[in-house]
Amino acid sequence: MLTAMDDNKHQVVDDVINTTYQSGVQDIEAITISWSKTSLVCAYVLITLIYLVQALVSGVSGALIPYVTSAFAEHSLTPTTGILSAVIGGVTNLSIAKVLDIFGRPHGFLVCVVSATIGLIMSAACNNVKAYAASQIFYTVGINGIGYSLSVFVADTTSLRHRALMQGLVNIPWVVIPWAAGPIAAKFLTGAGWRWAFGMESILIPVVTLPLFGLFMYQFNAAKRQGIIPKRESGRTPSESLLYYIHEFDVVGLFLLSAGVAFTTLPFNLYTFQAKGFGSPLIIGFLVVGVILLLGFGIWERFFAKVSFLPWRILKDRTAFGSCIVSFTLFLSYSCWGLYFTSVLQVVNDLDVAHATYVSQIYPVASIFFAIMTGAIISYTSRYKAVTLYLGLPMAVLGLGIMIKYHDPDQAIGYIVMCQIFLAVSGGVIMVGPEIAIMAAAADHQYFAVSIAVLGMSGSIGSAVGLTISAAIWQATLPTKLALYLPPDDLPNLAMIYEDIVTQLSFPVGSPTRLAIQHAYGDAQKNMMITATAVWVVGFASVIIWRDINVAGIKQTKGYVV
Repeated sequence: MLTAMDDNKHQVVDDVINTTYQSGVQDIEAITISWSKTSLVCAYVLITLIYLVQALVSGVSGALIPYVTSAFAEHSLTPTTGILSAVIGGVTNLSIAKVLDIFGRPHGFLVCVVSATIGLIMSAACNNVKAYAASQIFYTVGINGIGYSLSVFVADTTSLRHRALMQGLVNIPWVVIPWAAGPIAAKFLTGAGWRWAFGMESILIPVVTLPLFGLFMYQFNAAKRQGIIPKRESGRTPSESLLYYIHEFDVVGLFLLSAGVAFTTLPFNLYTFQAKGFGSPLIIGFLVVGVILLLGFGIWERFFAKVSFLPWRILKDRTAFGSCIVSFTLFLSYSCWGLYFTSVLQVVNDLDVAHATYVSQIYPVASIFFAIMTGAIISYTSRYKAVTLYLGLPMAVLGLGIMIKYHDPDQAIGYIVMCQIFLAVSGGVIMVGPEIAIMAAAADHQYFAVSIAVLGMSGSIGSAVGLTISAAIWQATLPTKLALYLPPDDLPNLAMIYEDIVTQLSFPVGSPTRLAIQHAYGDAQKNMMITATAVWVVGFASVIIWRDINVAGIKQTKGYVV
Protein backbone atom coordinates (compact mmCIF):
# COMPACT_ATOMS: atom_id res chain seq x y z
CA MET A 1 0.00 0.00 0.00
CA LEU A 2 3.01 2.34 0.21
CA THR A 3 3.11 4.91 -2.55
CA ALA A 4 6.15 7.06 -3.15
CA MET A 5 8.61 8.62 -5.53
CA ASP A 6 11.99 7.24 -6.52
CA ASP A 7 14.48 7.72 -3.64
CA ASN A 8 16.77 9.92 -5.74
CA LYS A 9 14.15 12.08 -7.43
CA HIS A 10 12.86 14.60 -4.97
CA GLN A 11 11.85 17.08 -7.63
CA VAL A 12 9.07 15.11 -9.29
CA VAL A 13 6.29 17.66 -9.82
CA ASP A 14 3.85 15.78 -7.58
CA ASP A 15 6.45 15.74 -4.79
CA VAL A 16 7.19 19.44 -4.54
CA ILE A 17 5.56 21.07 -1.54
CA ASN A 18 2.65 23.40 -2.16
CA THR A 19 3.91 26.85 -1.13
CA THR A 20 0.37 28.26 -1.05
CA TYR A 21 -0.33 26.19 2.08
CA GLN A 22 0.40 27.43 5.57
CA SER A 23 3.90 26.70 6.93
CA GLY A 24 2.98 23.72 9.10
CA VAL A 25 1.30 21.96 6.18
CA GLN A 26 4.27 22.69 3.94
CA ASP A 27 6.58 21.24 6.59
CA ILE A 28 4.72 17.95 6.90
CA GLU A 29 4.67 17.61 3.11
CA ALA A 30 8.44 18.17 3.11
CA ILE A 31 8.85 15.48 5.77
CA THR A 32 6.85 12.88 3.82
CA ILE A 33 8.78 13.74 0.66
CA SER A 34 12.20 13.49 2.30
CA TRP A 35 11.87 10.57 4.67
CA SER A 36 12.39 6.87 3.99
CA LYS A 37 10.13 3.87 4.39
CA THR A 38 12.05 3.05 7.57
CA SER A 39 11.20 6.44 9.07
CA LEU A 40 7.54 5.99 8.14
CA VAL A 41 7.46 2.58 9.81
CA CYS A 42 9.21 3.92 12.93
CA ALA A 43 6.67 6.74 13.15
CA TYR A 44 3.76 4.31 13.00
CA VAL A 45 5.36 2.07 15.65
CA LEU A 46 5.69 5.08 17.98
CA ILE A 47 2.13 6.18 17.22
CA THR A 48 0.82 2.71 18.07
CA LEU A 49 2.82 2.78 21.33
CA ILE A 50 1.31 6.15 22.25
CA TYR A 51 -2.19 4.86 21.54
CA LEU A 52 -1.36 1.88 23.77
CA VAL A 53 -0.49 4.15 26.69
CA GLN A 54 -3.45 6.42 25.96
CA ALA A 55 -5.75 3.39 26.15
CA LEU A 56 -4.25 2.36 29.47
CA VAL A 57 -4.43 5.85 30.98
CA SER A 58 -8.00 6.39 29.78
CA GLY A 59 -9.14 3.02 31.12
CA VAL A 60 -7.57 3.45 34.54
CA SER A 61 -8.72 7.07 34.90
CA GLY A 62 -12.25 6.20 33.82
CA ALA A 63 -12.50 3.39 36.38
CA LEU A 64 -11.34 5.75 39.14
CA ILE A 65 -13.80 8.61 38.50
CA PRO A 66 -16.63 7.29 40.75
CA TYR A 67 -14.14 6.78 43.57
CA VAL A 68 -12.65 10.25 43.21
CA THR A 69 -16.09 11.91 43.42
CA SER A 70 -17.17 9.53 46.19
CA ALA A 71 -14.03 10.42 48.15
CA PHE A 72 -15.54 13.88 48.50
CA ALA A 73 -19.09 12.47 49.04
CA GLU A 74 -20.34 13.78 45.67
CA HIS A 75 -20.80 10.67 43.52
CA SER A 76 -23.79 12.21 41.76
CA LEU A 77 -21.45 14.82 40.24
CA THR A 78 -19.58 12.12 38.29
CA PRO A 79 -20.74 13.39 34.86
CA THR A 80 -20.55 17.06 35.86
CA THR A 81 -16.76 16.79 36.23
CA GLY A 82 -16.54 15.96 32.55
CA ILE A 83 -19.00 18.45 31.04
CA LEU A 84 -16.82 21.57 31.16
CA SER A 85 -13.71 19.63 30.16
CA ALA A 86 -15.60 18.12 27.20
CA VAL A 87 -16.65 21.56 25.97
CA ILE A 88 -13.22 23.14 26.43
CA GLY A 89 -11.47 20.05 25.04
CA GLY A 90 -13.48 20.29 21.84
CA VAL A 91 -13.02 24.02 21.42
CA THR A 92 -9.27 24.04 22.09
CA ASN A 93 -8.67 21.52 19.30
CA LEU A 94 -9.62 24.35 16.97
CA SER A 95 -6.69 26.38 18.30
CA ILE A 96 -4.41 23.34 18.21
CA ALA A 97 -5.39 22.85 14.56
CA LYS A 98 -4.09 26.32 13.72
CA VAL A 99 -0.87 25.68 15.67
CA LEU A 100 -0.40 22.47 13.66
CA ASP A 101 -1.03 24.31 10.39
CA ILE A 102 1.02 27.45 11.09
CA PHE A 103 3.89 26.41 13.38
CA GLY A 104 4.04 22.68 12.64
CA ARG A 105 2.77 19.26 13.68
CA PRO A 106 5.52 18.64 16.31
CA HIS A 107 4.89 21.94 18.07
CA GLY A 108 1.17 21.39 18.51
CA PHE A 109 1.79 17.82 19.62
CA LEU A 110 4.21 19.01 22.33
CA VAL A 111 1.68 21.52 23.67
CA CYS A 112 -0.82 18.67 24.10
CA VAL A 113 1.69 16.47 25.92
CA VAL A 114 2.47 19.26 28.39
CA SER A 115 -1.24 19.95 29.02
CA ALA A 116 -2.06 16.27 29.66
CA THR A 117 0.86 15.92 32.08
CA ILE A 118 -0.15 19.03 34.04
CA GLY A 119 -3.74 17.77 34.26
CA LEU A 120 -2.67 14.40 35.67
CA ILE A 121 -0.43 16.06 38.25
CA MET A 122 -3.35 18.27 39.30
CA SER A 123 -5.62 15.22 39.57
CA ALA A 124 -3.14 13.52 41.87
CA ALA A 125 -3.04 16.59 44.13
CA CYS A 126 -6.74 17.63 44.08
CA ASN A 127 -8.53 18.13 47.40
CA ASN A 128 -12.15 18.54 46.24
CA VAL A 129 -14.38 17.88 43.25
CA LYS A 130 -13.92 21.41 41.90
CA ALA A 131 -10.15 20.98 41.84
CA TYR A 132 -10.56 17.59 40.19
CA ALA A 133 -12.87 19.09 37.55
CA ALA A 134 -10.26 21.80 36.88
CA SER A 135 -7.57 19.15 36.46
CA GLN A 136 -9.79 17.34 33.98
CA ILE A 137 -9.82 20.42 31.75
CA PHE A 138 -6.03 20.30 31.34
CA TYR A 139 -6.05 16.51 31.08
CA THR A 140 -8.86 16.39 28.51
CA VAL A 141 -7.36 19.17 26.40
CA GLY A 142 -4.02 17.35 26.44
CA ILE A 143 -5.07 13.73 26.02
CA ASN A 144 -7.68 14.58 23.37
CA GLY A 145 -5.15 16.83 21.68
CA ILE A 146 -2.58 14.04 21.58
CA GLY A 147 -5.07 11.70 19.92
CA TYR A 148 -6.19 14.49 17.60
CA SER A 149 -2.61 15.31 16.57
CA LEU A 150 -1.99 11.65 15.82
CA SER A 151 -5.15 11.51 13.71
CA VAL A 152 -3.90 14.48 11.70
CA PHE A 153 -0.54 12.77 11.25
CA VAL A 154 -2.23 9.59 9.99
CA ALA A 155 -4.19 11.74 7.55
CA ASP A 156 -0.94 13.42 6.43
CA THR A 157 0.72 10.08 5.67
CA THR A 158 -2.08 8.06 4.05
CA SER A 159 -4.14 8.19 0.89
CA LEU A 160 -7.83 8.89 1.51
CA ARG A 161 -8.72 5.41 0.30
CA HIS A 162 -6.64 3.65 3.00
CA ARG A 163 -6.94 6.29 5.74
CA ALA A 164 -9.74 4.60 7.67
CA LEU A 165 -7.92 1.27 7.66
CA MET A 166 -4.67 2.76 8.96
CA GLN A 167 -6.48 4.80 11.60
CA GLY A 168 -8.08 1.60 12.83
CA LEU A 169 -4.80 -0.33 12.81
CA VAL A 170 -2.88 2.20 14.91
CA ASN A 171 -5.71 2.06 17.46
CA ILE A 172 -5.26 -1.71 17.84
CA PRO A 173 -3.85 -1.33 21.41
CA TRP A 174 -7.40 -0.50 22.50
CA VAL A 175 -8.23 -4.14 21.84
CA VAL A 176 -5.70 -5.38 24.40
CA ILE A 177 -4.70 -2.79 26.98
CA PRO A 178 -8.09 -1.81 28.50
CA TRP A 179 -8.45 -5.34 29.90
CA ALA A 180 -5.52 -4.49 32.16
CA ALA A 181 -7.02 -1.16 33.21
CA GLY A 182 -9.58 -2.64 35.63
CA PRO A 183 -7.12 -4.77 37.61
CA ILE A 184 -4.62 -1.89 37.70
CA ALA A 185 -7.29 0.51 38.99
CA ALA A 186 -8.38 -2.07 41.56
CA LYS A 187 -4.78 -2.54 42.74
CA PHE A 188 -4.35 1.20 43.24
CA LEU A 189 -7.70 1.47 45.10
CA THR A 190 -6.80 -1.34 47.50
CA GLY A 191 -3.16 -0.30 47.73
CA ALA A 192 -1.47 3.05 47.22
CA GLY A 193 -4.71 4.89 46.39
CA TRP A 194 -6.14 6.66 43.35
CA ARG A 195 -3.80 9.66 43.72
CA TRP A 196 -0.79 7.45 42.98
CA ALA A 197 -2.53 6.15 39.85
CA PHE A 198 -2.69 9.68 38.44
CA GLY A 199 0.92 10.23 39.51
CA MET A 200 2.04 7.14 37.61
CA GLU A 201 0.20 8.33 34.52
CA SER A 202 1.79 11.79 34.70
CA ILE A 203 5.21 10.14 34.32
CA LEU A 204 4.14 7.64 31.67
CA ILE A 205 2.66 10.17 29.21
CA PRO A 206 5.80 12.27 28.53
CA VAL A 207 8.13 9.23 28.55
CA VAL A 208 6.16 7.57 25.75
CA THR A 209 5.19 10.62 23.67
CA LEU A 210 8.44 12.59 23.48
CA PRO A 211 10.27 10.10 21.18
CA LEU A 212 7.69 10.78 18.44
CA PHE A 213 8.23 14.50 18.89
CA GLY A 214 11.96 13.89 18.50
CA LEU A 215 11.41 11.90 15.29
CA PHE A 216 9.23 14.69 13.87
CA MET A 217 11.90 17.29 14.57
CA TYR A 218 14.72 15.14 13.24
CA GLN A 219 12.91 14.57 9.94
CA PHE A 220 11.95 18.24 9.73
CA ASN A 221 15.58 19.30 10.08
CA ALA A 222 16.60 16.67 7.53
CA ALA A 223 14.12 18.13 5.05
CA LYS A 224 15.56 21.59 5.68
CA ARG A 225 19.09 20.32 5.03
CA GLN A 226 17.93 18.80 1.73
CA GLY A 227 16.51 22.14 0.67
CA ILE A 228 12.95 20.82 0.32
CA ILE A 229 11.65 23.47 2.72
CA PRO A 230 12.24 26.97 1.29
CA LYS A 231 13.99 29.57 3.42
CA ARG A 232 11.48 31.82 5.13
CA GLU A 233 12.58 35.32 5.92
CA SER A 234 9.53 37.40 6.62
CA GLY A 235 11.18 40.83 6.79
CA ARG A 236 8.24 41.90 8.92
CA THR A 237 8.39 44.27 11.85
CA PRO A 238 6.99 43.00 15.20
CA SER A 239 3.71 44.83 14.61
CA GLU A 240 3.50 43.47 11.08
CA SER A 241 4.18 39.95 12.40
CA LEU A 242 1.41 40.34 14.95
CA LEU A 243 -1.03 41.39 12.23
CA TYR A 244 0.19 38.55 10.00
CA TYR A 245 -0.48 35.89 12.62
CA ILE A 246 -3.85 37.43 13.48
CA HIS A 247 -4.82 36.87 9.85
CA GLU A 248 -3.16 33.43 9.60
CA PHE A 249 -4.89 32.19 12.75
CA ASP A 250 -8.14 33.81 11.62
CA VAL A 251 -8.38 35.10 15.17
CA VAL A 252 -11.78 36.69 14.66
CA GLY A 253 -13.26 33.53 13.16
CA LEU A 254 -11.62 31.35 15.81
CA PHE A 255 -12.97 33.58 18.58
CA LEU A 256 -16.49 33.66 17.15
CA LEU A 257 -16.61 29.89 16.73
CA SER A 258 -14.99 29.02 20.07
CA ALA A 259 -17.01 31.53 22.07
CA GLY A 260 -20.19 30.56 20.22
CA VAL A 261 -19.70 26.89 21.05
CA ALA A 262 -18.87 27.70 24.69
CA PHE A 263 -21.89 30.01 25.18
CA THR A 264 -24.18 27.48 23.51
CA THR A 265 -23.04 24.45 25.51
CA LEU A 266 -22.22 25.86 28.96
CA PRO A 267 -25.91 26.50 29.81
CA PHE A 268 -26.37 22.72 29.81
CA ASN A 269 -23.94 22.65 32.72
CA LEU A 270 -25.05 25.81 34.54
CA TYR A 271 -28.83 25.47 34.45
CA THR A 272 -28.90 23.23 37.55
CA PHE A 273 -27.50 26.13 39.61
CA GLN A 274 -30.32 28.46 38.55
CA ALA A 275 -33.62 28.57 40.39
CA LYS A 276 -35.61 28.69 37.14
CA GLY A 277 -33.40 26.20 35.28
CA PHE A 278 -33.50 26.78 31.54
CA GLY A 279 -36.01 29.56 32.13
CA SER A 280 -33.38 31.62 33.92
CA PRO A 281 -32.43 34.92 32.22
CA LEU A 282 -28.75 33.96 32.52
CA ILE A 283 -29.25 30.67 30.69
CA ILE A 284 -31.43 32.24 28.01
CA GLY A 285 -28.88 35.00 27.57
CA PHE A 286 -26.04 32.51 27.16
CA LEU A 287 -27.96 30.59 24.51
CA VAL A 288 -28.92 33.72 22.57
CA VAL A 289 -25.35 35.06 22.62
CA GLY A 290 -24.04 31.64 21.57
CA VAL A 291 -26.35 31.43 18.56
CA ILE A 292 -25.51 35.02 17.52
CA LEU A 293 -21.77 34.30 17.72
CA LEU A 294 -22.13 31.12 15.63
CA LEU A 295 -24.12 33.03 13.00
CA GLY A 296 -21.46 35.73 13.12
CA PHE A 297 -18.80 33.08 12.47
CA GLY A 298 -20.59 31.97 9.30
CA ILE A 299 -20.94 35.56 8.08
CA TRP A 300 -17.31 36.37 8.86
CA GLU A 301 -15.99 33.30 7.03
CA ARG A 302 -18.26 33.96 4.04
CA PHE A 303 -17.56 37.65 3.49
CA PHE A 304 -14.66 39.06 5.56
CA ALA A 305 -11.97 36.51 6.49
CA LYS A 306 -8.67 37.04 4.62
CA VAL A 307 -7.47 33.57 5.62
CA SER A 308 -10.52 31.38 6.26
CA PHE A 309 -10.48 29.09 9.27
CA LEU A 310 -12.66 26.75 7.24
CA PRO A 311 -13.66 27.74 3.70
CA TRP A 312 -17.28 28.57 3.03
CA ARG A 313 -17.53 25.79 0.46
CA ILE A 314 -16.78 23.25 3.21
CA LEU A 315 -19.04 24.90 5.79
CA LYS A 316 -22.03 24.68 3.46
CA ASP A 317 -21.22 21.23 2.06
CA ARG A 318 -23.96 18.79 3.08
CA THR A 319 -21.49 15.93 3.50
CA ALA A 320 -19.24 17.92 5.84
CA PHE A 321 -22.21 19.27 7.79
CA GLY A 322 -23.84 15.85 8.01
CA SER A 323 -20.58 14.29 9.22
CA CYS A 324 -20.44 16.75 12.11
CA ILE A 325 -24.04 15.99 13.08
CA VAL A 326 -23.36 12.24 13.05
CA SER A 327 -20.32 12.74 15.30
CA PHE A 328 -22.45 14.92 17.61
CA THR A 329 -25.14 12.23 17.76
CA LEU A 330 -22.72 9.39 18.45
CA PHE A 331 -21.10 11.13 21.42
CA LEU A 332 -24.40 12.47 22.74
CA SER A 333 -25.94 9.01 22.66
CA TYR A 334 -22.99 7.33 24.38
CA SER A 335 -22.66 10.05 27.02
CA CYS A 336 -26.33 9.67 27.94
CA TRP A 337 -25.60 6.27 29.48
CA GLY A 338 -21.87 5.56 29.42
CA LEU A 339 -20.41 7.43 32.38
CA TYR A 340 -22.62 5.79 35.02
CA PHE A 341 -22.27 2.40 33.36
CA THR A 342 -19.48 1.02 35.60
CA SER A 343 -21.41 2.18 38.68
CA VAL A 344 -24.50 0.37 37.40
CA LEU A 345 -22.53 -2.82 36.76
CA GLN A 346 -21.12 -2.79 40.29
CA VAL A 347 -24.28 -1.84 42.18
CA VAL A 348 -26.95 -3.55 40.07
CA ASN A 349 -25.07 -6.52 38.60
CA ASP A 350 -22.75 -7.05 41.60
CA LEU A 351 -19.51 -6.96 39.60
CA ASP A 352 -16.26 -5.88 41.22
CA VAL A 353 -14.23 -2.99 39.81
CA ALA A 354 -12.14 -5.21 37.54
CA HIS A 355 -15.06 -7.15 36.05
CA ALA A 356 -17.19 -4.02 35.69
CA THR A 357 -14.32 -2.46 33.74
CA TYR A 358 -14.09 -5.58 31.54
CA VAL A 359 -17.76 -5.26 30.56
CA SER A 360 -17.63 -1.48 30.10
CA GLN A 361 -14.56 -1.82 27.86
CA ILE A 362 -16.29 -4.18 25.41
CA TYR A 363 -17.75 -1.23 23.51
CA PRO A 364 -14.56 0.84 23.02
CA VAL A 365 -12.34 -2.23 22.56
CA ALA A 366 -14.47 -4.10 20.05
CA SER A 367 -15.16 -0.83 18.23
CA ILE A 368 -11.52 -0.79 17.16
CA PHE A 369 -11.84 -4.25 15.64
CA PHE A 370 -14.93 -3.22 13.69
CA ALA A 371 -13.29 0.08 12.70
CA ILE A 372 -10.50 -1.93 11.07
CA MET A 373 -13.09 -4.02 9.25
CA THR A 374 -14.87 -0.85 8.13
CA GLY A 375 -11.57 0.60 6.94
CA ALA A 376 -10.93 -2.55 4.92
CA ILE A 377 -14.40 -2.26 3.35
CA ILE A 378 -13.75 1.37 2.40
CA SER A 379 -10.30 0.46 1.02
CA TYR A 380 -11.90 -2.24 -1.14
CA THR A 381 -15.03 -0.41 -2.28
CA SER A 382 -13.79 3.22 -2.12
CA ARG A 383 -17.18 4.11 -0.60
CA TYR A 384 -18.12 5.11 2.94
CA LYS A 385 -21.83 6.03 2.92
CA ALA A 386 -23.47 2.62 2.51
CA VAL A 387 -21.58 0.92 5.35
CA THR A 388 -22.44 3.80 7.70
CA LEU A 389 -26.11 3.98 6.75
CA TYR A 390 -26.93 0.28 6.47
CA LEU A 391 -24.68 -1.18 9.18
CA GLY A 392 -23.46 1.43 11.64
CA LEU A 393 -26.68 3.25 12.47
CA PRO A 394 -29.04 0.23 12.62
CA MET A 395 -26.67 -1.59 15.01
CA ALA A 396 -26.65 1.45 17.32
CA VAL A 397 -30.42 1.44 17.57
CA LEU A 398 -30.55 -2.34 18.00
CA GLY A 399 -27.97 -2.41 20.80
CA LEU A 400 -29.48 0.46 22.73
CA GLY A 401 -33.03 -0.77 22.23
CA ILE A 402 -32.23 -4.18 23.67
CA MET A 403 -30.37 -2.58 26.58
CA ILE A 404 -33.63 -0.88 27.59
CA LYS A 405 -35.14 -4.32 28.21
CA TYR A 406 -32.15 -5.93 29.93
CA HIS A 407 -31.20 -3.23 32.43
CA ASP A 408 -32.80 -4.87 35.48
CA PRO A 409 -30.74 -6.72 38.14
CA ASP A 410 -32.61 -9.99 37.53
CA GLN A 411 -31.34 -10.18 33.93
CA ALA A 412 -28.22 -12.18 33.08
CA ILE A 413 -25.07 -10.14 32.45
CA GLY A 414 -24.67 -11.99 29.14
CA TYR A 415 -27.48 -9.93 27.61
CA ILE A 416 -25.65 -6.72 28.48
CA VAL A 417 -22.46 -8.12 26.91
CA MET A 418 -24.42 -8.95 23.75
CA CYS A 419 -25.75 -5.40 23.56
CA GLN A 420 -22.26 -3.99 24.02
CA ILE A 421 -21.07 -6.03 21.04
CA PHE A 422 -23.90 -4.65 18.88
CA LEU A 423 -22.96 -1.14 19.97
CA ALA A 424 -19.31 -1.88 19.20
CA VAL A 425 -20.19 -2.73 15.60
CA SER A 426 -21.93 0.62 15.34
CA GLY A 427 -19.15 2.53 17.09
CA GLY A 428 -16.49 1.00 14.83
CA VAL A 429 -18.31 2.02 11.67
CA ILE A 430 -19.22 5.51 12.86
CA MET A 431 -15.72 6.05 14.23
CA VAL A 432 -14.30 6.23 10.70
CA GLY A 433 -17.22 6.95 8.36
CA PRO A 434 -17.74 10.65 9.23
CA GLU A 435 -13.99 11.37 9.27
CA ILE A 436 -13.55 10.01 5.75
CA ALA A 437 -16.67 11.84 4.63
CA ILE A 438 -15.57 15.27 5.88
CA MET A 439 -12.05 14.90 4.44
CA ALA A 440 -13.48 13.77 1.12
CA ALA A 441 -15.62 16.90 1.17
CA ALA A 442 -12.65 19.11 2.12
CA ALA A 443 -10.47 17.51 -0.59
CA ASP A 444 -7.49 19.78 0.21
CA HIS A 445 -4.48 18.93 2.43
CA GLN A 446 -4.54 22.47 3.84
CA TYR A 447 -7.80 21.73 5.66
CA PHE A 448 -7.06 18.28 7.13
CA ALA A 449 -6.36 19.58 10.63
CA VAL A 450 -9.29 21.98 10.89
CA SER A 451 -11.72 19.47 9.35
CA ILE A 452 -10.77 16.85 11.92
CA ALA A 453 -10.89 19.50 14.67
CA VAL A 454 -14.39 20.62 13.70
CA LEU A 455 -15.50 17.00 13.61
CA GLY A 456 -13.96 16.43 17.05
CA MET A 457 -15.55 19.62 18.35
CA SER A 458 -18.94 18.32 17.23
CA GLY A 459 -18.32 15.15 19.21
CA SER A 460 -17.23 17.14 22.26
CA ILE A 461 -20.38 19.23 22.12
CA GLY A 462 -22.37 16.02 21.86
CA SER A 463 -20.55 14.67 24.90
CA ALA A 464 -21.29 17.83 26.89
CA VAL A 465 -24.99 17.70 26.01
CA GLY A 466 -25.15 13.95 26.67
CA LEU A 467 -23.40 14.26 30.04
CA THR A 468 -25.80 17.02 31.00
CA ILE A 469 -28.78 14.88 30.04
CA SER A 470 -27.27 11.97 31.95
CA ALA A 471 -26.70 14.07 35.07
CA ALA A 472 -30.18 15.56 34.86
CA ILE A 473 -31.85 12.15 34.56
CA TRP A 474 -29.71 10.69 37.35
CA GLN A 475 -30.27 13.60 39.75
CA ALA A 476 -34.00 13.73 39.00
CA THR A 477 -34.62 9.97 39.14
CA LEU A 478 -32.29 8.29 41.63
CA PRO A 479 -33.03 10.24 44.85
CA THR A 480 -36.75 10.21 44.12
CA LYS A 481 -36.78 6.47 43.51
CA LEU A 482 -34.57 5.81 46.54
CA ALA A 483 -37.04 7.71 48.71
CA LEU A 484 -39.80 5.54 47.24
CA TYR A 485 -38.06 2.15 47.49
CA LEU A 486 -35.78 2.33 50.56
CA PRO A 487 -36.95 0.64 53.78
CA PRO A 488 -38.12 3.21 56.36
CA ASP A 489 -35.10 2.56 58.58
CA ASP A 490 -32.72 3.66 55.82
CA LEU A 491 -34.48 6.86 54.81
CA PRO A 492 -32.45 9.03 57.26
CA ASN A 493 -29.33 7.87 55.38
CA LEU A 494 -30.76 8.61 51.92
CA ALA A 495 -28.29 11.44 51.19
CA MET A 496 -25.24 9.31 51.99
CA ILE A 497 -26.61 6.33 50.04
CA TYR A 498 -27.30 8.58 47.05
CA GLU A 499 -23.89 10.25 47.02
CA ASP A 500 -21.48 7.42 47.88
CA ILE A 501 -20.99 4.29 45.77
CA VAL A 502 -18.97 2.67 48.59
CA THR A 503 -22.00 3.01 50.89
CA GLN A 504 -24.25 1.57 48.19
CA LEU A 505 -21.99 -1.45 47.77
CA SER A 506 -21.78 -2.01 51.53
CA PHE A 507 -25.32 -3.41 51.65
CA PRO A 508 -25.40 -7.20 51.00
CA VAL A 509 -26.83 -8.43 47.71
CA GLY A 510 -30.39 -9.61 48.29
CA SER A 511 -30.99 -7.35 51.28
CA PRO A 512 -34.04 -5.03 51.10
CA THR A 513 -31.80 -1.95 51.00
CA ARG A 514 -29.59 -3.26 48.19
CA LEU A 515 -32.66 -4.32 46.20
CA ALA A 516 -34.11 -0.83 46.64
CA ILE A 517 -30.88 0.75 45.42
CA GLN A 518 -30.73 -1.61 42.45
CA HIS A 519 -34.33 -0.87 41.53
CA ALA A 520 -33.68 2.90 41.67
CA TYR A 521 -30.53 2.49 39.55
CA GLY A 522 -32.50 0.46 37.01
CA ASP A 523 -35.17 3.15 36.66
CA ALA A 524 -32.54 5.85 36.09
CA GLN A 525 -30.62 3.72 33.57
CA LYS A 526 -33.79 2.91 31.64
CA ASN A 527 -34.55 6.60 31.13
CA MET A 528 -30.98 7.20 29.96
CA MET A 529 -31.12 4.35 27.44
CA ILE A 530 -34.45 5.54 26.00
CA THR A 531 -32.98 8.99 25.43
CA ALA A 532 -29.79 7.55 23.92
CA THR A 533 -31.85 5.51 21.46
CA ALA A 534 -34.20 8.30 20.41
CA VAL A 535 -31.46 10.72 19.33
CA TRP A 536 -30.39 8.41 16.49
CA VAL A 537 -33.29 9.72 14.42
CA VAL A 538 -31.05 12.75 13.83
CA GLY A 539 -28.15 10.46 12.95
CA PHE A 540 -30.09 8.70 10.19
CA ALA A 541 -31.17 11.99 8.63
CA SER A 542 -27.59 13.28 8.68
CA VAL A 543 -26.10 10.29 6.85
CA ILE A 544 -28.87 10.25 4.24
CA ILE A 545 -27.84 13.74 3.05
CA TRP A 546 -24.16 12.72 2.50
CA ARG A 547 -22.76 12.64 -1.02
CA ASP A 548 -21.37 9.18 -1.83
CA ILE A 549 -17.91 10.30 -3.01
CA ASN A 550 -15.52 7.78 -4.59
CA VAL A 551 -12.43 8.23 -2.38
CA ALA A 552 -10.15 6.28 -4.75
CA GLY A 553 -10.10 9.20 -7.13
CA ILE A 554 -8.93 11.82 -4.60
CA LYS A 555 -5.20 12.49 -4.09
CA GLN A 556 -4.40 14.72 -1.14
CA THR A 557 -0.90 13.78 0.12
CA LYS A 558 2.68 13.66 -1.18
CA GLY A 559 5.80 11.53 -0.74
CA TYR A 560 5.98 8.20 1.06
CA VAL A 561 2.43 7.52 2.24
CA VAL A 562 0.28 4.49 2.85
